[in-house]
Formats: sequence, C-alpha cells, structure tokens
Amino acid sequence: MEVKITARNLTVSDRFREYVSDRTHKVEQLAHKVQALDIKVTRHDHSRNSGPEDQVELTVFEPGHVIRAEAHAGDKFAAFDIALGKLSERLRRAGDRRKGHHGSLGASELSAHDFAELDIRPADSDVLLGKVAAPAEPTAPDMGESPVVIRRKEFEATPMTVDDALYHMELIGHDFYLFQDSETGKPSVVYRRKGWNYGVITLNG
Repeated sequence: MEVKITARNLTVSDRFREYVSDRTHKVEQLAHKVQALDIKVTRHDHSRNSGPEDQVELTVFEPGHVIRAEAHAGDKFAAFDIALGKLSERLRRAGDRRKGHHGSLGASELSAHDFAELDIRPADSDVLLGKVAAPAEPTAPDMGESPVVIRRKEFEATPMTVDDALYHMELIGHDFYLFQDSETGKPSVVYRRKGWNYGVITLNG
C-alpha cells in the first residue's frame, strides 16, 4: 500500500510519520485490495477564537471505490486517530457488503420503489451542473461581501443502482451523491434526510 502524506500550513514531523506508519496497518487489514492511502493534514488558524486547529483527511483508493474520512482536533495526532476510527468503520461496512451483508447502512435495503413513497420533489435543472458525476462538493457559503468561490469537478459517469449510490455516499461520508441511475439512465442524486431516511432526485428531459 502506498502511503502519501501532504501538509498545508504546517510541517509534518518525522514523529508524526512514524505515528502514522505504526497505525496504517489497520487499513491494509480492513481494505479490499487497497492501492493507496492519501493523508492530508491542514492547520486552520482560529486565533481570534480558540487558536489553531488541525484537520486530517484520509482517503483510501480501492479498485472501483474511494473511501474517505476526516476529523478536526487540537493537534494532528488526535485528528488522525479520530479520522482513522471513522475510516475503519467505513471499511468494515464495505467488507460486510462484499460478504453479502448490508451492515449498518440504514437504508441500504430500500429499493427505488421504496424511495418513491418518500416526500420527493424534482429539482430545478440548474441544481446539477456539468456531466453526471460521482460525489460533488457543496458550494462555498455566502460570506457577505466576500467573493464566492464555486469549485467545479467532472467525473466519468458510472451507471449504478440507487442502493449502490447510497453505499458510495456512506463510504465517503457525504450527505448526497450524484450518479447515473442504471434503471432509468437519468442523472440522479441520493441524499440524506432526517433520521435514517433517504431521498432521490432525478432530472427529466
């Protein structure tokens, strides 16, 4: 497994690299044919409030899958431990699914028909931009007079079922997931509602 560590606004010490090296064996034990583990460490300066805070984002690349987890803490060691715990749980879910068990996905056994009974309303055509994609990122919040930056990403469309889209959404820890519905061929989004309910939005036309 290739392990890559990148840092922003701080220097990654040898002690941290050794700390990571001693613990990443768990990823190899839980992952399925893991190809790489990317570790991104970012320091955010909140000096006006509580001082600096470290963010650690872990991304595992498997054939056909990306599993991601992130955490914030007062130092990068604590943030890494929290993120690793989240990542381990998502890797276990992926392993359970491969064994034929849906595990704790919540709505993983729901079919597209089940979702039709939820309170779903069609989205406007400008909700989804560009090509049909894997998970998109939310736009930046409105900061008043500050300029708004909109990040765009494009991915190859991979047809999948609603259940598969929910599975991928859970693995990356997002609240929504953009995909091409294999049953209808249409751009669709699954999203998390209150509790363990999920919804589906599909574009017509």
